[in-house]
Amino acid sequence: MIIAIDGPAASGKGTVSKRLAAHYGLRHLDTGLLYRAVAKTVLDSGKKPDDTEAAIAAATALDPANFDEAALKSAVVGEAASYVSAIPEVRAALVAYQRDFAATAPGAVLDGRDIGTVICPDADVKIFVTAAPEVRAHRRAKEYAAAGKDGDEATVLADIRKRDERDSNRSASPLKQADDAVLLDTTNLNVEQAVAAAIAIVERNKKR
Repeated sequence: MIIAIDGPAASGKGTVSKRLAAHYGLRHLDTGLLYRAVAKTVLDSGKKPDDTEAAIAAATALDPANFDEAALKSAVVGEAASYVSAIPEVRAALVAYQRDFAATAPGAVLDGRDIGTVICPDADVKIFVTAAPEVRAHRRAKEYAAAGKDGDEATVLADIRKRDERDSNRSASPLKQADDAVLLDTTNLNVEQAVAAAIAIVERNKKR
């Protein structure tokens, strides 16, 4: 079974995806980490995140086995990832990896921004997870604080709005809800409620 989870930053899609994978005994892939890894490689080389040549080179040489998830989840890397992910050649380089991951038995839960529309258009279940920008900013700021990082909520909200704009309007695989995806708004849900709602969606919509 393949479950595609899409949605904007801090919507809760990562947490929901991990819990769904555990519930159904599937593998999980946070596809955003792939783009964050590309972005970090570009930044570490002293280049700007919109440097197409550097980003393509980083994407083609990517090795997920060497990911440092904590380092990849910094605000600076997240911002840069939004730029590299808009480069068509970068997305093309990572498509095969994501599709191979999804196709490997017993299946997988993939979360990102173009899983249901581009990576796995024939997924058994598609869920689009969202939440109000203010709620997402609050969540992300709490994450930063818990990790000992700076995260002024107003600044985080501004960054989220900018990223939403870029991700939704980019020419390469823009963020959008697939026609056959089920909307899950987590604005007023805690983690347990969101996960329960996601499981209910899978049970109602999975191909039998």
